Amino acid sequence: MVAGLEKKICRVAVSGYYGFSNSGDEAVLRSILLALEEQGRAAGVKFEPVVLSADPEWTSRMYGVQSAHRMRPADLFKTLRECDALISGGGSLLQDATSAKTIPYYVGVIKLAQLLGKPTFIYSQGIGPVNRRWMDPLIRHVMRKSAYLSVRDAESAEYLGRIGVSKERIEVVPDPVMGLPLPANTAAGRDGAAAGSVPVVGVSLRHWRKDGADLERAVDALAELASRRPVRLRFLPFHTPEDAETSKLVMERLSGRLGEGSTVELASPGDDPQRMLLEVSRCDMLFGMRLHALIYAANQHVPMLGLSYDPKIDQFLGRIGLTAIGTTERLDAAEFAAAAEKLLDDAAAWRAEHEDAISKLKQQSQRPAQQIAQLLR
Repeated sequence: MVAGLEKKICRVAVSGYYGFSNSGDEAVLRSILLALEEQGRAAGVKFEPVVLSADPEWTSRMYGVQSAHRMRPADLFKTLRECDALISGGGSLLQDATSAKTIPYYVGVIKLAQLLGKPTFIYSQGIGPVNRRWMDPLIRHVMRKSAYLSVRDAESAEYLGRIGVSKERIEVVPDPVMGLPLPANTAAGRDGAAAGSVPVVGVSLRHWRKDGADLERAVDALAELASRRPVRLRFLPFHTPEDAETSKLVMERLSGRLGEGSTVELASPGDDPQRMLLEVSRCDMLFGMRLHALIYAANQHVPMLGLSYDPKIDQFLGRIGLTAIGTTERLDAAEFAAAAEKLLDDAAAWRAEHEDAISKLKQQSQRPAQQIAQLLR
């Protein structure tokens, strides 16, 4: 705490995609809560978060904070009225790829807080794609009226600039999860680090194409790698139960296609995002389709190959000097296997090449919490 300052108590509502059993979004929430606690302590502010959640009881139990139901108007109104401010973010909240209802919901929460006279803070959001142009004025209106505005990539900042938000007000920061620590009293330890042990390849896949052609290509790529050398393919379900079902499907299709000494297994880290971070830390490399699987890997300096299904994957990989090994439309099995072997054979070179970019992102991940604490102080 800053010397000579009386600690100020600030009750803040936190709006995002929380309470849906999505490890990536839960990691965002955990990261924001920890950053607010740390930066609040430094600024002499005690944050009392109230999380808007699809499952308030679970969220309160998991994080030790107050929660309110995100879809019950009376609960939402009461929470915002009783709070001192609203934090909206992080994650890909303002996009219409998944539903036309997503942007109106999150913009509506921000607007309600503003109508109630509460300062609003946009916390490391990834904005877009926005395919319906009638959404632009809705986003522009609440962004212009927010007290602080940060996005997680340059492309989001460019979009806001195009629709009329002053670029001088927009801060580009990393995804909050870059600052997530491992669980207390644990340490990263790569199972494959010991000489002669079989390397662990983390695999994070999701269902995307309706015809499943992207998953078939992933099966071919993993089978090619597992036939060239012994590997432990460890599947990591980031969104349950969907990702677990997808993983089991891919594992079944790998049956009979593994080389001698190669195995497949499914991780069960539970609901705590820091336990999943620990799982990723124990991999020798990661093949990821989920954005936060890649962010977890970067957080723990685990060499990675990304499979792109959305521009946000390419945007994140670009920030650490990488490009995707393939997309949901194209993935060459031999090219994938060769790239994976290179990472497994010389992980140290990969870490040395990307160390500076990753360290910079980890440091910058605290910036939004720092700014919010100063503004509320």
